[in-house]
Amino acid sequence: MKPPASVGVAAGQGAADGIRPQLSELIALRRHTVRGPAARRGSHALRGQAASMLRGRGMEYAESREYVAGDDARHIDWKLTARSGSTHTKTFQTERERVTLLVADTAAALYFGTRVRFKSVQAARAGAVAAWSALRDGDRVAALRGSRQQALVPPAGGTRGVLRALDALSRWYAERPADDDGLQYALEQAARLLHPGARAVVLADPASAQGVPAAIWTALAMHVEVRLILLVDPLEMDPPHCVLPLATPEGRMQLDLAAGSVREAWHAALVGPLEALLRQLPGRRIQVSSLSSDAASDAWLGSAVMGQGG
Repeated sequence: MKPPASVGVAAGQGAADGIRPQLSELIALRRHTVRGPAARRGSHALRGQAASMLRGRGMEYAESREYVAGDDARHIDWKLTARSGSTHTKTFQTERERVTLLVADTAAALYFGTRVRFKSVQAARAGAVAAWSALRDGDRVAALRGSRQQALVPPAGGTRGVLRALDALSRWYAERPADDDGLQYALEQAARLLHPGARAVVLADPASAQGVPAAIWTALAMHVEVRLILLVDPLEMDPPHCVLPLATPEGRMQLDLAAGSVREAWHAALVGPLEALLRQLPGRRIQVSSLSSDAASDAWLGSAVMGQGG
């Protein structure tokens, strides 16, 4: 069952308010990111400046070894040299910026909403919060969607990198792109592009995410920190007990949501995928959050369901 095509945003909103994301509103969401120093993690879930395994000059101490001709005398480990009786020098881990990749689902079900804004607009806003949070953490930001025609928005650091990603989100979620090849294709691209220690923030409709084979989610999460944000609408989650008029490509129809069989079909099509993902994916080391179209766009921060393996 597809979401009703005739239901729009709440009455009283402007023609562009909540229907198409505006770049200016995505930029303004910077104020919603948590202020403070960037957090750091170990090698399996890096955050901020990520220490690579390359040895050389850098900010992070790696180890000490015996001095060899040509080593920089400024890096001599004097304490170990005194203890061991032989000259030792310090080596360091170079640092590289982690990449946060925004993966945008552009399925038709997202371009719909009944409260405050379309799910597509909420997806763009949640992506903006993720991008600004990545900037705070010192990450480079990139973005892609499931398209064989449109290339990745390449990783870039600083405000410039965030603005390029936000511009892409505002365009992709203004109206459904004609060349949508699906969330699975987008995730396959992400798996090929991202290096271990990167982070993927996936913005998706529950039905799209459930349609991706479990093996693809597992393969991506083996090397990349995956955060899945599932966009939902209040009408989808809790439909009224009434007759709902709809406009479909085949014409107008009425859906009797007071009938038990209809409500069961509605639940299976719209609520079931969300429940299944919240139950299954956390065990695959994937952080999963649901975000309603009428919720604060940063409500997903810190609200993920995470399995024991994460």
